[in-house]
Amino acid sequence: MLISVYLHSMLSVDMLKSIEWVGDRVRWINTLKIPWEEEIVETEDPERVAIAIERMEIRGAPAIGVAAALGVALAATKSRGEDVEKLRQDLLRVVRRMERTRPTAVNLFWALKRVESVIRASYTSSSELRDAVVREALRIYEEDVEINRRIAEVGARLIEDGDIVLTHCNAGALATVAIGTALGVIRAAWWAGKKIEVITTETRPMLQGARLNVWELTKEGIPVKLITDSMVGYIMSKRLVSKVIVGADRIVLPGYIINKIGTYTIAALADRHRIPFYVAAPTSTIDFSSRIEEVVIEERNPDEVRTVLSKLYITIPTVRVLNPAFDITPPELVSAVITEKGVAEKPLEVSLQKLKS
Repeated sequence: MLISVYLHSMLSVDMLKSIEWVGDRVRWINTLKIPWEEEIVETEDPERVAIAIERMEIRGAPAIGVAAALGVALAATKSRGEDVEKLRQDLLRVVRRMERTRPTAVNLFWALKRVESVIRASYTSSSELRDAVVREALRIYEEDVEINRRIAEVGARLIEDGDIVLTHCNAGALATVAIGTALGVIRAAWWAGKKIEVITTETRPMLQGARLNVWELTKEGIPVKLITDSMVGYIMSKRLVSKVIVGADRIVLPGYIINKIGTYTIAALADRHRIPFYVAAPTSTIDFSSRIEEVVIEERNPDEVRTVLSKLYITIPTVRVLNPAFDITPPELVSAVITEKGVAEKPLEVSLQKLKS
């Protein structure tokens, strides 16, 4: 109850929001510029939203789902045509465009499926269709805030006073509309008065940990230490980590966790050192229909590895590169999955299925 009160009070004040709907425009924090610059981008163009998702100006599974839905809403408000069927086809083209932005995170397709179902319904006028699409996109946006609040509240109970929590990549406010999933759990524990510390990996090659986690946590005064990705085994062997909490871009039954590259390594090391490994994610991240063999792991631009954020080459520019954005952690390495509906414990296949309704 105390944690819930803290979360409600924090949400009542101005809280960091990575993406917003502002008077028929979409506004977001360009995460590529953090921590050097807090650039706010605003557009009325759905194509610009799609490009922002592709470039990772907007990133994090929940955030890109919300952004894609709002991008379709932009297309609806931008159109002034009176023909319902033409508007429907125009909006479906925007849905298909958003689907092509990034292939792995399931929240993108979950959000677009919801919007598409609204688009395909029967309407008597184009204005009715426009209004319905905007309402659904805003509903997805508002739900994300509430879902993250619940995840934070549920997960904070697993954090004990004095814990040192390791996290990887950014699953914070910058990866959602607000609060975050993994960092949301950490935030809630901190707001409730628990004396905790955070260790974040740098998270090569895009440095989401070094840039985004450190920025978010420092802003809130939460103690944080930065390590290179290769230090995880060492600090665990020295008993410098109490728990691991990460986010997820997709969860596939019987409990495979698809998350930022490097997550599998951390999970294996946590298992070796008997450290609880928790995943914090909304139930919209759970893919109940796909098999793990069917999941497409996004392979990104080789220059992300050859350079540091496209600013400086650190190797021979022509060297061949592997750059998968995600890896797959098997269910046996996962202690539990923290969702807005509760904690799914082992056996994950059974507990995750119960969250389907």
